[in-house]
Amino acid sequence: MTSVVKRSVSIRGHRTSFSIEQPFYDELHNIADKRGLPLARLVGEIDEARPRSTNLSSALRLFVLDAVRARA
Repeated sequence: MTSVVKRSVSIRGHRTSFSIEQPFYDELHNIADKRGLPLARLVGEIDEARPRSTNLSSALRLFVLDAVRARA
C-alpha cells in the first residue's frame, strides 16, 4: 500500500489541493501527458465535471479508475 500524498495545483486562477495515493497520481499524470495537457488543466476539467457532493480527491480517483477500465 502507498500512502496518501497531498498535492497543490492552480486551477482557474486559484490554488487548490487534493490528496491521492502515488499510483493514482502517476496514472493521472500519464493521462494528462497522453492528452497533451498540463496536469493542472486536466485536474481543472475533472473538477468542473464532478458533482459538488464529491470531493476533488475522490473525483480524481474515480476518473483514473474509469480511464483504466476503459483501456482494459
